[in-house]
Amino acid sequence: MKIINDERAVMVRLTSPTDNGFLMLGAEIGRWAGPLPLPAPTRRRVLARIGPLCRQLARRDDVVEATAFHAALRPPGEGARLLRRAGVRPARYDVVVLIRTTTVDDLAALRVDPTYRDLVALLESSARHVHLTSASSPARIADVDHSADHWFLFNYFHCRDWQTVFDVWHYTAGWFQRKTALPDSVPMQPLPGEPDDYTLINHASWPTLRTFLPSLLFRPTFRTFVLANFAANDIAAQPTIYRRLH
Repeated sequence: MKIINDERAVMVRLTSPTDNGFLMLGAEIGRWAGPLPLPAPTRRRVLARIGPLCRQLARRDDVVEATAFHAALRPPGEGARLLRRAGVRPARYDVVVLIRTTTVDDLAALRVDPTYRDLVALLESSARHVHLTSASSPARIADVDHSADHWFLFNYFHCRDWQTVFDVWHYTAGWFQRKTALPDSVPMQPLPGEPDDYTLINHASWPTLRTFLPSLLFRPTFRTFVLANFAANDIAAQPTIYRRLH
């Protein structure tokens, strides 16, 4: 791991890791116009059907929550050429479902649940591409609060070495914690045998746009520290901001 502009490097403050398991489904349904998702009738129909499926899955004893999201915008990222060289499909998921289980061991039973299979079938029949992965979490700032009407981040990191991206995340998350008052974050690591085009998927939230977006657009250190450290360590960072499905 290399740290660029290390005088700005401050480690993120963490709480203890969670024992929860995570099952994430990302669907590429609509199109994008630059950083914004274009309106898409298919996406609206899918979201209308996802809500009842998530509520049914949340009734399982081993499911803590099942939450659906629709994309709002894509902030600046890093690593498009790296993705092309690696043959990795860019993350353009405008619909995401995140299911959190009590433990990692509960994920296997969830994946054979008929309602979960209906959810997968719905996304696969409607999307150009679906990314599905089971994951654990190696660290956290705090659990992401899905009960609030926040702006939610999924940042899809690609790197050849998982330890490198995880180590760099400790410093870039520290920047976000100091500069944007980041209240929560749970990075998810794909389990062995799962698709790992995205070596780490970070999930976080902010209460309002003004708490984070101006820092991404106008703070010079976002590019000279955060994006520079991703580039220096061959990390492709693909952030997307979502709203929760009500």
